[in-house]
Amino acid sequence: MAAALALGGATRTDAGSPALRVCADPDNLPYSHRDGSGYENRLASWLAEELHRPLQVAWVPLQRGFVRKTLGEGRCDVLLGVPAGLERVATTRPYYRSGYVFLSRPLQGQPLRGFDDARLKALRIGVQLPGDGAATPPGQLLAQRGAVEHVRGFEPLGEQPSAQRAVRALAADEIDAAVLWGPPAAFFAQRAGVPLVLTPVRGTVAGAASPFAFDIALAVRPQDDALRAALDAALQRLRPRIDGLLAQYGVPLLPPEAPTQEGLR
Repeated sequence: MAAALALGGATRTDAGSPALRVCADPDNLPYSHRDGSGYENRLASWLAEELHRPLQVAWVPLQRGFVRKTLGEGRCDVLLGVPAGLERVATTRPYYRSGYVFLSRPLQGQPLRGFDDARLKALRIGVQLPGDGAATPPGQLLAQRGAVEHVRGFEPLGEQPSAQRAVRALAADEIDAAVLWGPPAAFFAQRAGVPLVLTPVRGTVAGAASPFAFDIALAVRPQDDALRAALDAALQRLRPRIDGLLAQYGVPLLPPEAPTQEGLR
């Protein structure tokens, strides 16, 4: 399965069955990669097996207008790893919930734990940039707290994912800490070669205009009710395997029932 997914080809399960057509970024670990090493690569293979359909992948870089360039242009029928309730699509039941995290060196035994930490204004803080002229929730909140003088933004476009570049800068002591989206932060921190402390942003963040955590789901076109129902059923059957997969990749998980106003935009 992984080999066919890596090549963007199809794997046969039932002869004559329509392909499960998925769009994915070719270089966006830990989610997806052309070589099949991301956890969404594996999830796509499992979904195709559960639906007894061949898997076909269209490789599309995750850039502005991704939904329009994928589902909208008919290049595929399914997107993985989208916020539940995303506009202009129909989403399945969530298969995990995650959020932003603080990532830092031990900082004299006291890692960052919140946006009210008095050290924020003096520290060199890395944040991801969404690439559409706006700021991510951490960037917005740091600006509200007046901690902008030493903030370093990491653009989405580059030879490596922005979180990977931020973690590399942290490991090289070019920044003191970072506030990053949890799954890639944890994945690359495990591979940084230096001890880093990861602390999830939990609970309601006072003063935040945007949420800091999100339920993650699959997306289809709004009219594809049958496909969404089939994917929902497959996700339910795959629940134990998905939980194990997320644990293997170190994804920081939040309880889906958590009464929080946080989320990812």
